[in-house]
Amino acid sequence: MVMLTMMQGKIHRATVTGADLSYEGSISIDPTLIKAAGFLINQQVDIYNCNNGARFTTYIIEGAPGEICLNGAAARHVQRGDLVIIVTYASMDLEAAKIHKPSVVFVDDKNSIVEMRDEKRATSYNKCRQMLESHG
Repeated sequence: MVMLTMMQGKIHRATVTGADLSYEGSISIDPTLIKAAGFLINQQVDIYNCNNGARFTTYIIEGAPGEICLNGAAARHVQRGDLVIIVTYASMDLEAAKIHKPSVVFVDDKNSIVEMRDEKRATSYNKCRQMLESHG
């Protein structure tokens, strides 16, 4: 059986509130954002830094309200005020992937939720091919 890795959830353009090099590791995230994005404590996340292009992996711990703090080695990849995209992924078979709708949380510069939405479902290869052929 083919398994696909699909985006499960995302917090889009959160503002880094801290970077603690001496902490043992992880990313501290506001508990409201963890719940809204469908994340779990200790879940693996990828972090994409919009300011410097760094991309790295860590895991989630619960932070304080409004907090997005990179800890340990991950702190070297950010500075306070950087904008980051925080993404989780899930493995699923093709049929589940076709109906899966990831959750996306949009935040303001204080990391307060301004919008939540489900992304579009995955588009099948055949549908993509048909769209391309019809345009050209």
